[in-house]
Amino acid sequence: MPSLYDRDGVALSKLQKLRFFPLALTGGHGSYVVDETGRDLLDLSASWGAVSLGHSHPALIEAVSGALQNQAGASVLSATNEAAVDLAERLLDLTPGIGDRKVWLGHSGSDANETVARAVTAATGRQRIITFTGAYHGGTAGSMAVSGHSVQTHAEKSDGLISLHYPDPYRPVDGDTTGASVLETLKHRFETDAPPQDVAAVFIEPIQSDGGLIVPPPGFLKQLCDLCKNHGILTVSDEVKVGVGRTGRFTCADHEGFVPDFITMGKGLGGGLPISAAIGPAEIMDFATSFSMQTLHGNPICAAAGKAVLDTIHTENLLENAAKTGGYLIQSLRQLMQSHELIGDVRGRGLTIGVELVETRDSKEPAARAAAKIVYRAFELGLIHYYVGMNSNVLELTPPLNLSAQEVDEAISILSKAIQDTVAGRVPDDVLMGFEGW
Repeated sequence: MPSLYDRDGVALSKLQKLRFFPLALTGGHGSYVVDETGRDLLDLSASWGAVSLGHSHPALIEAVSGALQNQAGASVLSATNEAAVDLAERLLDLTPGIGDRKVWLGHSGSDANETVARAVTAATGRQRIITFTGAYHGGTAGSMAVSGHSVQTHAEKSDGLISLHYPDPYRPVDGDTTGASVLETLKHRFETDAPPQDVAAVFIEPIQSDGGLIVPPPGFLKQLCDLCKNHGILTVSDEVKVGVGRTGRFTCADHEGFVPDFITMGKGLGGGLPISAAIGPAEIMDFATSFSMQTLHGNPICAAAGKAVLDTIHTENLLENAAKTGGYLIQSLRQLMQSHELIGDVRGRGLTIGVELVETRDSKEPAARAAAKIVYRAFELGLIHYYVGMNSNVLELTPPLNLSAQEVDEAISILSKAIQDTVAGRVPDDVLMGFEGW
């Protein structure tokens, strides 16, 4: 009988796959997944951050089961439902904002970002958007149009997109570690080929995620947002991967000392179920009816899951755990860095962490092949994580928000062994065949 992974290869389209090793799951519990052989693997990805409460959390099971036992329709398209309204009200309470705001509910971070990008240009009449090189705002046509990641070279970009360099303290451009040169570049663009009155919004990742888990220089994002605000340009904080408590605060923008006009969320908001949200000014969110709608938007089952995630974050003190356990994980990784020259940088906030691999610390040449081998070898040893970045050389760690210190110790032990085996040449090249990754 063929394996589950082999059956997947025959039946499921390659268009939706991003594979790094032959992982086939049959279940999961807490911070662990169970593969088709019955093996438990420690999951430091949490399905790219989506499984925010870990696998099979009792609160999520109870909420979803209850919603299904008395199903209140399927959406908010032509009738409302209590779960969707409750979730929207909670998000308004939990997120920062000024003035009258409203919530749009969708399926994924991609459709949330696409909706905001379309709405801000249509409502303001300004047709240009500012974004960053390396930005990944989603996989739909509209969200890819305002992205800047190297894996999306096939995507058509928005007309007049203004792309800025995302300041990276580890890899500064022209020695600028503060982002001041980026701000000067934008000011110059405003004065020359990109008049600010033509710009509707700036899309920001408060930690640039798929671009390499880059934490911006202190103060940069606030200065950028202040500059844009002076010209009536709206600020959109894409918190799809880094929001909903992942950094130790409910919104990642809160670390940066500015209040965005829009916040978009997805992934962890549903704890593994498909739901997203965009929160922003009512004058934009209400400027037209039927502007961005799908039949299952505001689905009561997924909305119930979202509310259960928010409740559990509060009742189980998961903001505190993300900050404390994330700090311990970062500290442990920096200790690991002392033993492995391959690690050039460790960065992050809470449980959003990037480990950049380099050929040598002097050259900072990206060690992409080593990254691919390390994640493969870690999988063999019982640890799940992936790599990201414009150079495919940054290990990404986005575990469940309730990760324990003991699980951190287990992960560090496995990761250290995976690095040792890779450096020693014990991971052959041919294991990567068929696993393109990023």
